[in-house]
Amino acid sequence: MIGDSAIAWSSKKQPIVTLSTTKAEYVAATSCSCQRIWLRRILDHLSEVQKEATVIHYDNTSSIKLSKNPIVHARSKHIDVRFHFLRDLAKDGVIELNHCNSQDQLADIMTKPLQLETFCNLRTRLGVEDGSG
Repeated sequence: MIGDSAIAWSSKKQPIVTLSTTKAEYVAATSCSCQRIWLRRILDHLSEVQKEATVIHYDNTSSIKLSKNPIVHARSKHIDVRFHFLRDLAKDGVIELNHCNSQDQLADIMTKPLQLETFCNLRTRLGVEDGSG
């Protein structure tokens, strides 16, 4: 988001098959981080340099912990090295993964069936009008 407006959203098939939600979410967070770096470089060319870390709100605590753990262990040793790029970004202060509750995850409006109240709340927070006014 820039200001109060969403400027990018994507959904695509993951390039690998994962056997756990944590790994799937970790791969998705890596993809999101790569897109954010691309957008950050565009802003640099427009003379809007971002000095602080880009905050990505994520609802999977296991993926956040995995991104902060520099030690490869049994649970993560078979994740392709290219996805550990997320760890490097977090360590270098380029990306900061923060936990947010699932009901506050704005992306869910695009990917999940929601109760009407949750849908309306997320729609309002995205700055989209309902069209009835």
